[in-house]
Order: sequence, then C-alpha cells, then structure tokens
Amino acid sequence: MVVLEPSCCSVFRDELNGLMPDSERAHRLMESTFTLSEFLEKIVKDYEAPKLKRKAIVQGHCHHKAIMRLDDEEAVMKKMALDFQTLDSGCCGMAGAFGYEADKYEVSIACGERALFPAVRKADPSTLIIADGFSCKGQIEQGTSRHALHLAEVMALAIRNGGSETQAPYPEKSFVEPRVRAQHGSMKRAAAIALFTIAGGLALRWLWKRSS
Repeated sequence: MVVLEPSCCSVFRDELNGLMPDSERAHRLMESTFTLSEFLEKIVKDYEAPKLKRKAIVQGHCHHKAIMRLDDEEAVMKKMALDFQTLDSGCCGMAGAFGYEADKYEVSIACGERALFPAVRKADPSTLIIADGFSCKGQIEQGTSRHALHLAEVMALAIRNGGSETQAPYPEKSFVEPRVRAQHGSMKRAAAIALFTIAGGLALRWLWKRSS
C-alpha cells in the first residue's frame, strides 16, 4: 500500500503495530505500507525518475522525519536533478488541528516564523516549495503567499515538462487553481445536499403534522 500523506502512513507503520502488537495481520500491513518515495526506492527496480532542473526547498513532515525518515525522499529528488534544500525547521506549527485552536494559534505561528515562513518568503518565485504533509501545506498556504506541492505533483510537473529546463514563476499554479476549483465545487455540492436534506425534513414534518 502506497500512502501519500505521511501521518496516515505512520498510522500503519507505527501506531497500528503499537495498538495490536500480537496481530500478524497488523504486522503484515505495517511491512507492506510505504510512502511514495520508499516505494520507488525500495520496491520498484531500476525506475527512471523524470528530470526537473529547478531549485526547491523542502519541508519535511514531522511523522515522515520521525517514522519513515527523509532518506528515500531525498534520493528521489536527487535522481530528478532537483537542486533542493531540506529545511532545518522542525515542526511547521500546524500539527493537525493544533494550529486551528485559538489558544494555540500564537504558538503555531511562532513555530512557522522560526525558519519555515522566512525561507518560503525569501525563495525566488521560480523555486519549488515541496511539502508532503497536509498540515505543512496548509500552514505554508496560510502563512505565506506560496503553495507547496507534494512530491507526486512535482514528479507530474517533471513529466509534463518532458525534462526541459523551465524557470517559470510560481510552478504550483497549474495544480493549485484546479484544486481550488474542485474544493469550491465540493463545497457547493455539500451545501446543496444539506439544503435538500433540511428541505426534505421540513416537508416530512409538515406532512406528519398535517396527517395528525
């Protein structure tokens, strides 16, 4: 099983086995769960990474660094010919729901301002911002003017470019705009379903009162 979100991967690699240490199935699942970079480096033999000659700064997710490590991630990026810097930034500050809680907001922002936010703000517009973690991506989006891409999206960008060197600014735009449109569409559908459910409930209540 290849998991893109590091914290989800760590559930099967660490927490599941801790909760069910005597379960053979839990242990097999633990051994069969990989991040994308681990899968490419450890399972896929002699794969050819798409090339993308760009500068990049990388924010490692806390679970990724603690449980899976970033060695395979960095190996893939080297094969892609990326000129990358892995930030020594510690936690991004979002940490799941932590950064959304009012009493922890200042701490969350202070974590981001320690190293991550300044590095992202200082980066050239053509530099890739890479973060696999959902929390890290959200923190970067809300604390700076940039959007981070997952390694899978960076590889897709490399495939689209066909290995040609390009330094167009804000390389994330081609992914972010469709993502925002999809989110808005999802929110509209959810609102429509909620309104339909409420209207249906009111209609049933009216019919029940009328019949009684």
